[in-house]
Amino acid sequence: MKTRTLLTCLALGLMCAIDLAAATPSKPNIVFIIADDLGWADVAFHGGNAPTPNLDRLARTGLELTQHYSAATCSPTRAALMSGRYWSRFGLLGPDNRRAFAWDTVTLPRALKTLGYETALTGKWHLGSRPSEGPNHFGFDHSYGSLAGGVGPYDHFYKEGEFSRTWHRNEKLITESGHVTDLITREAVSWIAGRKDAPFFLYVPYTAVHLPLKEPKEWLDRVPASITNEVARHYAACIMHLDDAVGQIVGALEKAGKRENTLLVFTSDNGGSWAQNANQPYPPDDYPEGKIPGNNVPLRGQKGDLYEGGIHTLAVVSWPGRIEPGKNATPFHVVDWMATLCALAGYTPERDLKWDGMNMWPQLAAKSGGVASAPRLLYWATPQGKAVRDGDLKLIVHATRNAGPTKTELFDLAKDPYETTDLATKMPKQIATLTQKLALVSKADNDAKVKD
Repeated sequence: MKTRTLLTCLALGLMCAIDLAAATPSKPNIVFIIADDLGWADVAFHGGNAPTPNLDRLARTGLELTQHYSAATCSPTRAALMSGRYWSRFGLLGPDNRRAFAWDTVTLPRALKTLGYETALTGKWHLGSRPSEGPNHFGFDHSYGSLAGGVGPYDHFYKEGEFSRTWHRNEKLITESGHVTDLITREAVSWIAGRKDAPFFLYVPYTAVHLPLKEPKEWLDRVPASITNEVARHYAACIMHLDDAVGQIVGALEKAGKRENTLLVFTSDNGGSWAQNANQPYPPDDYPEGKIPGNNVPLRGQKGDLYEGGIHTLAVVSWPGRIEPGKNATPFHVVDWMATLCALAGYTPERDLKWDGMNMWPQLAAKSGGVASAPRLLYWATPQGKAVRDGDLKLIVHATRNAGPTKTELFDLAKDPYETTDLATKMPKQIATLTQKLALVSKADNDAKVKD
């Protein structure tokens, strides 16, 4: 009897060990896809007028982060993702062609490489637009796309000037034909197909749906007839083109037998834009004229704003069998991704990397909508001002202009998620407290700024 009992206990212990190992797989693959200037309501699952079946499927079968935040513009969001630190720590406030990081910065791909990960970027870098400051210098084994920002979809040129010629493979400038969305996708799919047993980190920062817009006829022909404005049709086609590209990447993972052990994240670098599509400082290519119809409804504002329309971005996390489908309303900042992905992969820093983000994996992996995280402050800095979110209260301090008085706004996002009512004059104590917290969190700004 004692022998039988002992064998039963050993069997149960073995089963528990097996279950634990299955629940926490070692070194999963990571695919992180970022759209450029995609608005909150540009996707069909948020009411957009362009069909996005692949993204809809990801949202339906994955976990949507309904309070996911980015920076207000592109380079800052990318710097936060790559470093786990607020972009302003590096002196970044907006789009910037200068090198963002000191040479020894421990970036996300560098951290993962210490664990045996293979790393690749296919798309837009914009954290150092010279070939000598590109992705391969900061942890990527392979890189391809635009060293600078968004490019013309066919000529692949950035804005006129020093950094106009920017299309590259592994920091060697090249010339290619083809639409930018197709080229980025082709490279990503090909790279996935070439992976064997080592875990990998694939970063796919698309230039879609950034201006200048000019989509091929095959995608314009698929745009719903109800969309009649020329720029709006190109914009819808660009969204649909991007959606198809995401579907191709998912398909490549499935074909390679990698999907079950791959965490896939899709988000945008900031809110949708309302800028003019044509007459921008890009080499001319007959771009349709009119404003970009980025759709951030019902959020207030657009790209560049500290209002929710500029920084509150759609985000979906997908890992079949590992992350339960649904929605999670825990506030999640782009600066959290480095700590989260490093924890998931098993990376422990050898020194204090001064991360501003926190490990949110417990919130992602928990059943039934996640678990509550400890209260903390979220922070933004732009040329237009600074903001903090503390719990449900959000303080915006707008930058002064022409020596005028500082404008301060306060919103309760739980009661007023669309920021229609400024509470600044009604809540002076909260204004004073949040102003102190803003001053404290911004103290470390520029502490890692690259000295030219």
